[in-house]
Amino acid sequence: MMADQPPPLEATPILNEVPLLPHMVNGDSIQQVILVQVNPGETFTITTEDGHIQCIQGPAHVPMMSPNGSMPPIFVPPGYVSQVVEENGVRKVVVLPHSAEFHPSMHPPPPPPPHVPHYMHHPHALLPHPPHPVYPPVPGTGELPPQFLHQHPPPHVFPEQEPRSHGRTNFIQRDERSLKMQEHLKKRLKDRQASGHINNKLNSPPSSPHKAVTSSSATIPNGNGKGQQGAGGALKQKQMGKAKGSPDAEMGEPDTESKKCEVHFSIGKPVVSDIQARSAVLSWNLPVSSQNGESHSHSPAAFTFEVAISNSGKNGKFKSVYVGEELTITLPDLRPATDYHARVSATSSSIKESLSEVVSFTTESCEPDCPAAPKLVNRTKNSLSLQWKSSNDNGSKITNFLLEWDEGKNGPFKECYYGHLKQYKLTKLSPSTKYSLRLAAKNDIGMSGFSETVTYYTAGIVPPAPPPPVLVEAGVTWLSVKWSPPHGVSSDDSLTYTLDMEEEGSGYGFQPQYNGDELSCTLRNLRRSTSYKFRLFAYNSEGRAAPARGEVVEHSTRPDKPAPPSKPTVKGKIHSHSVRVTWEPPKDNGGSDITKYFLEISETSVGSKWDTVYSGSQREHVCDHLRPGTSYRMRVYCVSQGGESQASDVLTVTTSAVPPGACRAPCLAGKAKPKEITLQWGPPSIDGGSDITEYVLEMAASEQDERRQVYQGPASEYVVNNLLPGRTYCFWTRAANKVGFGPYSDRAEISTAPGPPDQCCKPAITCKSATCAAVSWESPACNGAEIGEYRLEWGQAEGSMHIVYTGPCQSYEVKGLTPATTYYCRVQAVNVAGVGLFGETSVVTTPASVPAAVSVLQLLEEDQMEVSLPLSTCLALQWEEPCCHGAEITGYNIDYGEKQLVTVGRNTSHVLENLLPDTLYRIRIQAINSFGVGPFSHSIKAKTKPLPPEPPHLECVVFSYQSLKLKWGDGPSRALITNPTQFNLQMEDRFGRFVTIYNGPCHTYKVQRLSESTTYCFKIQAYNDAGEGRFSEVYAFTTTKSPPASLKAPKANQLEENTYEISWEPLQPMKGDSIVYILQLAAGREFDQVYKGPETSFRLTSLQTNCEYRVRVCAGRQSQDAAGSQELFGPYSPSTVFSSHRQELLPPCADPATELAETKKTLREERFIAVVLLCGFAVVAILFAVVIQYFVIK
Repeated sequence: MMADQPPPLEATPILNEVPLLPHMVNGDSIQQVILVQVNPGETFTITTEDGHIQCIQGPAHVPMMSPNGSMPPIFVPPGYVSQVVEENGVRKVVVLPHSAEFHPSMHPPPPPPPHVPHYMHHPHALLPHPPHPVYPPVPGTGELPPQFLHQHPPPHVFPEQEPRSHGRTNFIQRDERSLKMQEHLKKRLKDRQASGHINNKLNSPPSSPHKAVTSSSATIPNGNGKGQQGAGGALKQKQMGKAKGSPDAEMGEPDTESKKCEVHFSIGKPVVSDIQARSAVLSWNLPVSSQNGESHSHSPAAFTFEVAISNSGKNGKFKSVYVGEELTITLPDLRPATDYHARVSATSSSIKESLSEVVSFTTESCEPDCPAAPKLVNRTKNSLSLQWKSSNDNGSKITNFLLEWDEGKNGPFKECYYGHLKQYKLTKLSPSTKYSLRLAAKNDIGMSGFSETVTYYTAGIVPPAPPPPVLVEAGVTWLSVKWSPPHGVSSDDSLTYTLDMEEEGSGYGFQPQYNGDELSCTLRNLRRSTSYKFRLFAYNSEGRAAPARGEVVEHSTRPDKPAPPSKPTVKGKIHSHSVRVTWEPPKDNGGSDITKYFLEISETSVGSKWDTVYSGSQREHVCDHLRPGTSYRMRVYCVSQGGESQASDVLTVTTSAVPPGACRAPCLAGKAKPKEITLQWGPPSIDGGSDITEYVLEMAASEQDERRQVYQGPASEYVVNNLLPGRTYCFWTRAANKVGFGPYSDRAEISTAPGPPDQCCKPAITCKSATCAAVSWESPACNGAEIGEYRLEWGQAEGSMHIVYTGPCQSYEVKGLTPATTYYCRVQAVNVAGVGLFGETSVVTTPASVPAAVSVLQLLEEDQMEVSLPLSTCLALQWEEPCCHGAEITGYNIDYGEKQLVTVGRNTSHVLENLLPDTLYRIRIQAINSFGVGPFSHSIKAKTKPLPPEPPHLECVVFSYQSLKLKWGDGPSRALITNPTQFNLQMEDRFGRFVTIYNGPCHTYKVQRLSESTTYCFKIQAYNDAGEGRFSEVYAFTTTKSPPASLKAPKANQLEENTYEISWEPLQPMKGDSIVYILQLAAGREFDQVYKGPETSFRLTSLQTNCEYRVRVCAGRQSQDAAGSQELFGPYSPSTVFSSHRQELLPPCADPATELAETKKTLREERFIAVVLLCGFAVVAILFAVVIQYFVIK
């Protein structure tokens, strides 16, 4: 760690993990991003590019960038050493105290190293998310994000830093209670620091320092110190978003594995810092797990923390205020001068809730709460008596109250009283005046906020009489009047007005209509064209004023709008262009005479506007300039002094219709076709006042020819067909409605498009040979466009012909035909307009000819033959009969060599005999009929197989008493995949039959499980693809005699002082052969034979005293044969060890025990040697198998 001052021992970081991030290549240099973890209570100092010193308080993660990929130097305070350890690709810097006597006060803080700027912040490092979130600094701002600045206070204050003001004056002296509370807090902090120094733990947070020095909101010169405000805002959002129930309800039982591992988690006592009047900072460390006496730390993401506080004692009810994963929070909304107790619980998915110790703290005193507004006790014309209550003093006694007023001028507030009393009387006031007042309380800490503003009035005199009301606006059923305040009365005086009204001719007199402090009033629900009388009175708190001057005024309502006139009616006949209408006056004129009528007319179509066609006093009008067959709507309204009436009911009138006008000439829709055209036309511009019901379309070949009707109907489009291509036709159209037909349209001349040619005639066919035919045809009508090409279709079936010729010629010669075959053909003509229809189909049959070539010729395999043939001298052929071309096939010629031709009958298979073995032949075949010989088929290559092999010579290369290893031929002992020759080895059984014991490509075979000294007969046969060869002569081989079995270890019995009797177990004679034994004795390493004979015991004499001997024995087999006497000895038995001792020194029962111990020792040695030899042989066998597999077989 790079630190600018030595941290205290209890806050010393132990582990700083520096994970190595992937190298970042920038140009030619390789840069490495290193993540430095700053623990709580620790300060990390770096030098920025502009030369400023930047201090980062833990916990935080600082990404550093190394220009050359090396590890940055780690600077530690005096008394500490650092070690770099790399585990699983993660470098850890371990900072440990070097001496226990180190004290921070004795060592000044070291200056920052000069080359620290070489390792700067990396602004774009791609840091991994787990296990700790890392936030790179904001580029270009020079500030670290709030995540890097934890709320733990630093152990010391830098000289450049200045404490921030707490937002209130510091010169106010605190009362005695506040000073005692502060001394009590300081004492508790000192005790906690002392206990924390004694019980120093590696991962415990730093003890709480003094408030005057360790304010977490201190200002850092380079702008990196963010204060409490940002963190507090983030905390409130987290508390609102993460609020949940008690963690006990969500924690399940720990699993079985956790119980078996006995993992215990403990969380340290939280630390309270930056205690304010209504907030405090609470921080804690991660829980530490202990298992088998070892402590382990964990990632913060693995735990969920819950903070609970209480203000009713340590045993009181705790209230949860935060649930989340942070290690530092700000406790907001606290009460000043109140004792609080806080605890932290940690939970995770694998453990139960772990509670910390309860930490206690007391919030500081502050200014009092805002007092309640003062209340009015008494008032006169010149005074107001006020009284109020004291508010919460927040830990400091209220000394004075400040009462402010606006002096009755609605201006700024000014002080009218400052003192400790809770009542005050304002004097020398003006009568009937409004005064606004507010109150504040003050203690030794400061002044509280002001209370709500209240308004009170002084007493006054009866107001003078107001002027009479004035009419503002009159309506049909309402009157709006207004008035002015009495003269000599201020606009701020509180007056109440009463307005009385009397209706003319009602007989009820004046009735009150309004009572309030407004200067205007609107009276509704009145009668139209009626006069009303009004009078006005003014009131205040002292009484009612005299009646208004002028006493009573009179105002009248306006007349109402007249009712709508009657519905207009038609007078006389309705013409196609005019109509006469009349109407009656309204039943209610609204109280005044009708002055004018208005007649409006509109078409019935949607969106049509109403047009005024008449205005006057008459009640009749002729509407002209109308369109025939059109529906019109008519309505009337009238106007009087009271206004405009509603419109009358609507009269609908339809004028008479006339025949429609002329249509426009029809036009071509789309492209013209050779035999049809599509015409379209529009409706006439004048429909005659009636919908068009139908159209008539007429046509003629020319204007002078007679017209004929081709269409009559409502559609405006029609397809005229059955026309000739390339012709010009004349068309006329006219429209009709319910009255009749209108005039014809103008003439339209439209031409049809050129069409494809007509159908061709039947083509003529002439056969020139059996494989060639000449086809010719005549040209059809072109239909307006010259014929560009002809298409000839040819085929053996009428429904599956294909085009064999395309071109302008009118003849074609078809070649490559099959003799004696029927063919079909037809012709089609094509021009630019399209393709004409195919003509009639012609049929022709070609004459007969020689047979076709054989298409399928194949060689029969051995498994496809019905009779077994010697494949070394024979080849079996098979083919399919070709087309006879009109004449029956009589035979075939087979060519299988140079000038070797065989003629066969009408068969589809043949066997070629008397061929040479292992010879390649080229074979082809041709068919014969009455017209001659057909062409040869394609050639196939066939090779005869070689002759079967001769049996090899058989010999025995290894003789044994229970196996024989046989060998034959000159090939390798192991089988080769490419070896085509196989061998069949047979042995004679006890019944005189030869049975196969081996079949394969190998040249050696070991026959096992045989009897000793027995003769066995064998014979062998070779075979390959050519077939099986003959068996060899019978070979006889005899097994050897078996040696005797191994004996058990001999027994040694001491007879005298230097005499031992050696005995061993006997063996039975083997097939009449006697058994002899050999006894060997060894005093050192070499064995010497001391006995050979048929006895099973031997006495050793003249042995040396106190000398160790070993003896072993083997059995031999003596047999007589033609060669003479032979001996065959088996393996030696295990050795027996014994020592010669004096007779009197040995106890009577010592010999068997010693002999048994020595025998066991010998057995163990020999077994060990046997195991070692067996393992060696196994390894050698495996190596040989691998070598043979890779170098011989593959």
